[in-house]
Amino acid sequence: MTLHFTVPSHRVLRILIALFLCAVTTTYAADTYQVIHTYPHDAQAYTQGLIYLDGHLYESTGLTGHSSLRMEDLDTGRIVQFKDVSSQYFAEGLTNWGRTLVQLTWQDHIVLVYDRATFRFLHTLPYPGDGWGLTQDGKGLILSDGTAILHFLDPTTFHELRRITVKDHGKSIDQLNELEYIHGQVYANIWHTDRIARISPVTGNVLGYIDLTGLLPASERSNPEAVLNGIAYDPAHDRLFVTGKLWPKLFEIKVIPEKAHTVPVPSSK
Repeated sequence: MTLHFTVPSHRVLRILIALFLCAVTTTYAADTYQVIHTYPHDAQAYTQGLIYLDGHLYESTGLTGHSSLRMEDLDTGRIVQFKDVSSQYFAEGLTNWGRTLVQLTWQDHIVLVYDRATFRFLHTLPYPGDGWGLTQDGKGLILSDGTAILHFLDPTTFHELRRITVKDHGKSIDQLNELEYIHGQVYANIWHTDRIARISPVTGNVLGYIDLTGLLPASERSNPEAVLNGIAYDPAHDRLFVTGKLWPKLFEIKVIPEKAHTVPVPSSK
């Protein structure tokens, strides 16, 4: 005896959709960029932290014995205010909090806090780990340490409140360097690449990348460490600025989004 049965049409549709989703995976091509303006930048500045605030750039530069804190005129690149960092420290990321500027050190386990208006040194805070990049989301500070982990910190005590691991489709993304908080996302330079990762501060998932390949030609990079590093955002005018270590230029860019596309997944045998 032969049995016949009919599958309801809505179930057939669900089955077909499920099979399709098993056969493809959605990936996101990296966003690209358009240069809006090019500005001069100190080619001797080993850029470790960058912010835009009240019409000026603030920059933290690194290297032991050469570290500094600077306020700069955007249009001319002129240093308006300058403070040498003690020669014992290798300065790193920078952000603002209230009326202060907060500057990381690399492996000295010390955070340097300054009066924003005068650059007067106020005090230090202890921190047990390495310091790479630093930003803030209005509620607290966010720190990178060169691994795939972002640390969320109390701005007064620098005690860790929580942490996330940054992943792209389950793969940890490390070498996270300079940071900026933009439109509810953490933008992170990935050291020794021309990419910026856009990261969810809730889940740690990579939401996309910005590919800045070709922004500064190799012929204008003075040595192998002249890499992309430095992100600043002007929320009042929706301007995004990027530069690099030892770069002679700083760029205002517009991000050109790329649409999602599907890539077939090879069938298993």
